[in-house]
Amino acid sequence: MQTILGANGQIGEELARELKRNFTDDIRIVSRKPNKINDTDSIFSADLSVKENALEAVKGSDIAYFTLGLPMNSDLWEKQFPLITRNVIDACKINGTKLVFFDNTYMYPQDGQVLTEATLFSPVGRKGRVRKEMAEMVLKEIQSGELEAVICRAPEFYGPAKTQSITNTLVFDNIKKEKRLKVPLRDDKKRSLIWTPDASRATALIGNTPGAFGQTWHLPVDDSRSTYRQLIALAAEVYGKALKHTVIPKFVFKIGSLLSNSTKELQELLPRYEHDNIFDDSKFRKHFPDFKATTYKQGIEQIKKEQLA
Repeated sequence: MQTILGANGQIGEELARELKRNFTDDIRIVSRKPNKINDTDSIFSADLSVKENALEAVKGSDIAYFTLGLPMNSDLWEKQFPLITRNVIDACKINGTKLVFFDNTYMYPQDGQVLTEATLFSPVGRKGRVRKEMAEMVLKEIQSGELEAVICRAPEFYGPAKTQSITNTLVFDNIKKEKRLKVPLRDDKKRSLIWTPDASRATALIGNTPGAFGQTWHLPVDDSRSTYRQLIALAAEVYGKALKHTVIPKFVFKIGSLLSNSTKELQELLPRYEHDNIFDDSKFRKHFPDFKATTYKQGIEQIKKEQLA
C-alpha cells in the first residue's frame, strides 16, 4: 500500500491519480477531512500533529508521501510543521515505511544564484527557517541510515484546478477575471515555475524507483527559463488577445503588509522576484530521460481550456 499524507491539495490529488494510473490500486488518502480521489482509494482521517494518529496513518504502508500543506501563517508553521514532520518520520521508522518528502525552495538563498540539489540552505524569514528545519530532519535520518527516504523539491507552482501560487493568483486568475495582470517587483528576471501535475508525476516516479532514495531531487520544470514578461506574451498568444500587466513595486507590498496578514506573510518571498530564480533540474532529466515536462505553452493552453469549460 502507498499512503499520501495531506492528500486533498493539488499535489496530493494529482499524485493519487498518477499512482493509480501507473503504479498501484492500493492507495490510502490521509488528511483531517479526507476524500477519495480514485474509486479504489481508502481514506483515513488523522491529525498528524498527534503521534498516535501518524502511527496509524502510516501503518501497513510500503511508501508514505508527505505532501501536507498549511496556510501561509508563520506562527502556525513554527508550531505545527516540525512536530508533524517528526511524527511522520517516527511513524515511518516504526512501521518500516519508506518516506517520500515533498519539499519547496523556501530554505534556499534568494540572491540570483542557480539552485541545485547541492545549494546550501540560507533561508530568508520564518517560513524559510521552518522548511530548513524540516528538510534537515529528513536529511539527518537519511544520513543515519535509520530511515529510507527521499526528498522531492519543487520551485514555485503554476497549474490547473486547486493550484495555489503567486503566479496563478496574479496572472492566470486575473486573465479569467479580465483584470489587469500583476507581477511582483520585476518582469524581466528569469524564472523557473513547475506545472503542478508534473510535480506529482515526478514525485510518483521517484517514489517508485528504489535507487532514487537516500538523496534529494529537483523536480522537472519547463527549461525555457522565461521572464514574466515573456510568459505573459505567450499567454496573450494562447488566449488570442492583448494582456496588459503592472509591475508591483516593493513599497506597495510593504504598505499592503500593514493592512493584510496574507500580504505580510509574502514579504519573505519577495527577494526571489528581484533576481533571476533558476531551478536546476538536470539531475532528474539525466536519470529520467523519458519524462516529458509540460511546456509553458502546453500548461497555459490547459489553464485556458479549464477556464472556458
